[in-house]
Amino acid sequence: MAMQLDCYLNFDGKAEEALNFYAQCLGGKVSALMRYEGSPMDNKELPAAWKQKVMHGTVDADGAQIMASDVPPGMGGGGYKGFAVSVWIKDGVDRARKVFDALAAGGKVTMPFAPPFWGGHFGMLVDKFGVPWMVSCE
Repeated sequence: MAMQLDCYLNFDGKAEEALNFYAQCLGGKVSALMRYEGSPMDNKELPAAWKQKVMHGTVDADGAQIMASDVPPGMGGGGYKGFAVSVWIKDGVDRARKVFDALAAGGKVTMPFAPPFWGGHFGMLVDKFGVPWMVSCE
């Protein structure tokens, strides 16, 4: 592989909850979790309540990863528009449907998971954190 593109999401304080949710939905694990406390950003300008927030985190699932952090107040976390996280499930419709349903829990389905005109199965949703997703499989 000559290139790898990964998704990095910014949250307004819910990155740890989101990372754990994505690990559960995708059948992966949180492989990295660094907090602001003890980092170079742990200074007097960082609100005390923010020290235990996620400076960087990673979920690994079947060779893919999704990364996230909590963006300190006033720095523009969340507010997702103009993109979607796309996940292609290679091992069947049943697993893809399970991932779709798990990600949709507490969120909003914008296109039900079903066979589209181009073949396979496909669905779109916005998860409970406001992140848009596309789930597909052959």
